[in-house]
Amino acid sequence: MPKRMHKITIAIDGYSSTGKSTVAKRLAKELNYIYVDTGAMYRAVTLYALDNQFIHKKGFDKKSLVAHLSQIKLEFKFNKEHGFAEMYLNDINVEKDIRSLRVSSFVSPVATVSEIRKYLVKLQREMGKNKGVVMDGRDIGSVVFPDAELKIFLTANPQIRAERRLLELKEKGFEGDFESIVKNVVERDRIDSTRADSPLIKVADAVEIDVSNIDKEEEFQQVLNLAKKKLDI
Repeated sequence: MPKRMHKITIAIDGYSSTGKSTVAKRLAKELNYIYVDTGAMYRAVTLYALDNQFIHKKGFDKKSLVAHLSQIKLEFKFNKEHGFAEMYLNDINVEKDIRSLRVSSFVSPVATVSEIRKYLVKLQREMGKNKGVVMDGRDIGSVVFPDAELKIFLTANPQIRAERRLLELKEKGFEGDFESIVKNVVERDRIDSTRADSPLIKVADAVEIDVSNIDKEEEFQQVLNLAKKKLDI
């Protein structure tokens, strides 16, 4: 891929388990861009909340979590062996921990908290201020970078996404129940799409790709072609 004089911002939004992170990570590598996994940031905050008992059987102590935001240090560190940046929470590698079903079950409620969203959006904008970035999440094209030159929205039916999620869990050494995962996927959709602050939406200038009936390679090629067209290469 030849280098270009100009760089753009690429926003990839969509529902859970549509391959956003995988395709964004690969696209960034292909273009020699910075990749930012915003979902990992929300997952890390969720892990912090779980480990500090702000989320427990009796409920979710939002005020205490918000009060501790200044104590949550988030950082991406590149892993040469794996070829991508991993999430560090207070200097500890939590890349595997944040992908567990335990975290997945609570990340959407955490992401509804306005103070948390504002805190993370500020960090995300700082990471992408110089363009040349591929960022994926739920509100990248609508809130974080509404002026992004390329916006993509990924969707797929819940059963297909649950199958993908189950496979991902098994590949990472976690156990999972298909029916429970389907329920989790549907519930996350509901929370993400109906929250008051920065709901998951497809903005008017985003290109929608339904990945229900295509494999990961075809998904990537469609996204890559859109990027090439935008960059005129």
